[in-house]
Amino acid sequence: MPELPEVEVCRRGLAPELVGATICGVVIRAPRLRHEIPPALRELLPGCRIVEVRRRGKYLLIDCERAGVQGSLIIHLGMSGNLRFVPPDLPPAKHDHFDLVLAGQTLRLADPRRFGVVLWQPGLPDGAERHPLLASQGVEPLSDVFTADWLYEAIARRGGTIKPTLMDSHLVVGIGNIYASESLFRAGISPLRAANRISRARYEMLVPAIRETLSDAIAAGGSSIRDYVHSDGGAGCFQIQAGVYDRAGLPCLRCGGVVRQIRQAGRSTYYCVGCQH
Repeated sequence: MPELPEVEVCRRGLAPELVGATICGVVIRAPRLRHEIPPALRELLPGCRIVEVRRRGKYLLIDCERAGVQGSLIIHLGMSGNLRFVPPDLPPAKHDHFDLVLAGQTLRLADPRRFGVVLWQPGLPDGAERHPLLASQGVEPLSDVFTADWLYEAIARRGGTIKPTLMDSHLVVGIGNIYASESLFRAGISPLRAANRISRARYEMLVPAIRETLSDAIAAGGSSIRDYVHSDGGAGCFQIQAGVYDRAGLPCLRCGGVVRQIRQAGRSTYYCVGCQH
């Protein structure tokens, strides 16, 4: 699933082309992904100017306006979706379900598993975050709010191990499987540790590790583990520089020990027993 870095890379790739552009048309080929795509978009969006492209967690928010219409298009890429610019006359492929038609090019959503989201929230831009899908989202890990003190206090009354806790989007948004494993490796914290038994001092190491991991991933264009590609069709390469993710049985890059793989909350976890305690 595209996580915070992939969605932020997508946002940065889309914004220069979209901001200031006028929507000429909307094509809906699959009426339902995870939720129904509002049919009214075909009438609402043509003529709208795109004002801004934002991100909230793993959601893209495309703010639009014209006379009598103001709101935000809410897009989630699902498990394996992608947005890319294509020539306006390019025939759709099997999994191309939604188009925003612009002058001279089309923004096309492909979603093989149909687990993505295309929805509309009317009103001012800040109203988009009150949409039910966004209202319960946790703190942005690259924001000023995300500090060691905040995380320590937020987790103090929680049970469970630290890695699944970090992946809870109601607590912190966008820390997916690969980035949780890598952040814990960088901080030297075992994914098996109880989240509420980690000292404040170690959270002082974990929060910068999370920030650095996500920032490095954004700089590397995200991670292309399976289907993810950028808006220009290129692939991310953060997975190439991963310290433990997908390296089960290989030597740890830090201490030379063996990287192990276990299952936590239905997901693969990678860690080094020598480095992480």
